[in-house]
Amino acid sequence: MRLLDTSSYTLTEFAGEDIPPYAILSHTWGEGEVLFHDIQNGTAQSKQGFGKLVGCCQKAFEDGFKWVWIDTCCIDKTSSAELSEAINSMYQWHKDSIICYAYLEDVTDVLRTPGAGSNHFTESRWFTRGWTLQELIAPRTVEFYTSNWLEIGTKRSFIVQIEIITGIPARILHGEEVSTCNVAQRMSWASERQTTRREDMAYCLMGLFQINMPLLYGEGDEAFVRLQEQILKQEEDYSIFAWTLQENRPQDLTGCLASSPYQTKHVADVDATRPVKRILRQPDVPGYEKQEL
Repeated sequence: MRLLDTSSYTLTEFAGEDIPPYAILSHTWGEGEVLFHDIQNGTAQSKQGFGKLVGCCQKAFEDGFKWVWIDTCCIDKTSSAELSEAINSMYQWHKDSIICYAYLEDVTDVLRTPGAGSNHFTESRWFTRGWTLQELIAPRTVEFYTSNWLEIGTKRSFIVQIEIITGIPARILHGEEVSTCNVAQRMSWASERQTTRREDMAYCLMGLFQINMPLLYGEGDEAFVRLQEQILKQEEDYSIFAWTLQENRPQDLTGCLASSPYQTKHVADVDATRPVKRILRQPDVPGYEKQEL
């Protein structure tokens, strides 16, 4: 794991028990983010995203942290092996962080007071992105900040609003293990979120299901099918089959597995323990040719 020094803005690698306490940044990517090679080459200050990096480091330093993890610059994305390892580890890295700073670039200081501010807070783009789902759930503590790094509130203080807009039960936001929710429920939390690359709608969910699998950019929706196949290998939870076709898209019916989380939008309350008296054939899932539900 590579961490950024909050004073010198230099990177250091750590492993295992040598990993020090660290803060972590959750944000949505914008233009001119500071990347790994910018830190290494000394060009970080010329990037548009440098101000966000400095703000995060200053906040972490004020809170007593020497180290912070920021996805834009702490991963060398030119290395496919490193990128794959990082994405497979990301949920755990967020869970192990002492605090997560959620930076809402589209929430302004003038709207940060309770009332008007809380409404604008819930409309932030941050709540619509695939990767920020695990960044909301995994860390024990999440603090929300405006574009000028003024604190809006915490995951706990906004728990009612967050439950309403995300569909994530308050008990999960309070720290209960996500495994207490069935597969359909967990899938539904991502049903209205988006990622820039189609494959990332699967990859951003791996941590919610404790799945580790290789990244194959270019496979499109097949990534989400692969994710479900891996889930079936480790969980006997048939709520995974409770999905619906999108309107006017019958071409999405390619088997018994959904092609995207959007198809789980209306199945959050399905009961995975309720018996279904029929035989379900699963031709697309190796090892599951016939299964009685």
